[in-house]
Amino acid sequence: MKIIMLGAPGAGKGTQAKKIAEQYGIPHVSTGDIFRSNIKEGTELGRKAKEYIDQGALVPDGLTIGMLMDRIQNEDCKNGYVLDGFPRTIPQAESLKEALSERGQKIDFAIDVDVADENIINRMAGRRACISCGATYHLVYNPSKVPGICDVCGAELILRDDDKPETVKKRLSVYHDQTKPLIEYYGKTGVLVNVDGTQDLNKVFADIISILGA
Repeated sequence: MKIIMLGAPGAGKGTQAKKIAEQYGIPHVSTGDIFRSNIKEGTELGRKAKEYIDQGALVPDGLTIGMLMDRIQNEDCKNGYVLDGFPRTIPQAESLKEALSERGQKIDFAIDVDVADENIINRMAGRRACISCGATYHLVYNPSKVPGICDVCGAELILRDDDKPETVKKRLSVYHDQTKPLIEYYGKTGVLVNVDGTQDLNKVFADIISILGA
């Protein structure tokens, strides 16, 4: 089962992607995680990606596509995967479609987690990330056991630059301009499904499972 997660930044698609991956025993492939890993390690890719991410801009295709295609050819992806953060533009979607077609494969579902901009800005202002291991929390919806401290490794939690309201507004502007057209794109291919992302996260997940099947 090959799944793409769609939705604005902060809509909760990453959380749902992880739950889907666990439910079906397939990997959660997040370009954001790949970028953060490279940023933490100080690689050339990481330094370049950080410049764009900190500005709320999209990382250029050239830094993303080849890396992603290598990832989904790994053995753990043989039964499928959940793509989170890619594709973000129509050209990326076309490149993915072409690359999969060459392997006799295709996307089965594109899940749009729909949340209004105002809700997203308020939601992301409460997000906190571990400066060491990258684990994420939310002050309201998923707080750490000790305020400001990561449950996993005990390091400090911070509000990332890309979660600050001014940056989120820029990210949403980029999303509406470049990424939202993917909803129409995948709607035309017959694989698009929509879920209400303003609901409790467990209800959102239940709606997704009802679509995908147990």
